[in-house]
Amino acid sequence: MDGFGSFTSDGFHPHEGEIALLLRMKNHFFPTALVVSFLTTSLMADETKEPLAPFRGVTKSGADRSTLTGKVMAGYQGWFNCPQDGSGLGWTHWARQANQPFGPGNITVDLWPDMSEATVEEHYPTHFRMADGSPATVFSSHNRLTVLRHFRWMREYGIDGVFVQRFANGLQRKDFRHHKDVVLSHCREGANLEGRAYAVMYDLSGLAKGETQQVADDWKMLREKMEMGMDPAYLQHEGKPLVAIWGIGFGDDRAYTLTESRKLIEFFKAEGCSVMLGVPSWWRTQTRDATPDPKLHEALALADVISPWTPGRYRTPESARSHALQLYPGDLAWCRDRSIDFLPVVFPGFSWKNLKPARELDSIPRLEGRFLWSQFIAAQKSGAQMVYVAMFDEVDEGTAIFKCSNHPPVGDTPFLTFGGFPSDHYLWLTGEGGNLIRGERTEKSFPVRPTAEQKE
Repeated sequence: MDGFGSFTSDGFHPHEGEIALLLRMKNHFFPTALVVSFLTTSLMADETKEPLAPFRGVTKSGADRSTLTGKVMAGYQGWFNCPQDGSGLGWTHWARQANQPFGPGNITVDLWPDMSEATVEEHYPTHFRMADGSPATVFSSHNRLTVLRHFRWMREYGIDGVFVQRFANGLQRKDFRHHKDVVLSHCREGANLEGRAYAVMYDLSGLAKGETQQVADDWKMLREKMEMGMDPAYLQHEGKPLVAIWGIGFGDDRAYTLTESRKLIEFFKAEGCSVMLGVPSWWRTQTRDATPDPKLHEALALADVISPWTPGRYRTPESARSHALQLYPGDLAWCRDRSIDFLPVVFPGFSWKNLKPARELDSIPRLEGRFLWSQFIAAQKSGAQMVYVAMFDEVDEGTAIFKCSNHPPVGDTPFLTFGGFPSDHYLWLTGEGGNLIRGERTEKSFPVRPTAEQKE
């Protein structure tokens, strides 16, 4: 869970240098279709409809949006930008220097997205090369077609929906806020079109002391302008729209205080919302990653859902099981005594070599999905009735479950792949995890697809 970092786009415009870049594209054998896409997307992006408007589109049935119970929800970062997407944010979250060419030496992702289903308008050429010499392309979260496809994948693989990340530390920047608004609008449309659920998750990471009021103000704005929480696809829980607040009770010297956090929880409750809290793994014992503040439990008792953060807390299936056995029974008992629901977090693996070059590639191996599956089993055995998957699209830290390529760009830049398994392997496995949590799958052994998983 991270913010937009220190990138600033002062003076940068999405159309700046287009002619020069197009000449470079021509000289480096970019396909004509991608050149046309570059121009078309660039010129059309500024005509994106106003995102801050009530939903009046098509909605379809599908996942039960009335409760979090029985759901497998993923986190949706939606933070990837490209210079021609109309956001003005350059290569945010693809490159270390977002206003410099995205290529070797300027990269922060370990997984490369599978772009095989993308339309011409969704391909954004980079300075990386594929094995055949063609330019490697990536997507932008600002692009409506891409986000809608992501929600189609959720439907196709039985994933109930997502918590759309809304990072509080970027709300005061007009360009960042606009991008967040656009992505949220796309997610709302996608969830309605594909019969999925979505909800807003505010990540407080990076907020200074006294800045939590920005979150309350933002929610009031979303309610007023977008009628957020009122469209058919918005996830309800206990008869109220569910809002998640991530970053309560961590012991890492965050600038915002527990008192501020409690006031924010009370604000959302007063606004008629159910509240989910993203908390540290050792929130109940108040050790290790949690604050020892004696008032923590008073604040957490206000929640409707508690979700302990686990990425990085264990590294193998065995340690994942041990973690769950050590903490989940007591966590669940504490929550049940207070009529609070418990939402464990699972993740497929971890890798951030290109984001942090001193770290190793594939630092928490996926083990062909066995690491993820072990966590679903642990959650189900504990009695959990819901699961949060971190994350749907985060290629920065190698936790993405969406379709990623087994054939990333060539060269010296290290990339993680799915080891030859199909690009949809983790979407499918997550869907099977949902079946397990809902009791629709009784077999707990590692799943095998109806058509045998053949490596590419």
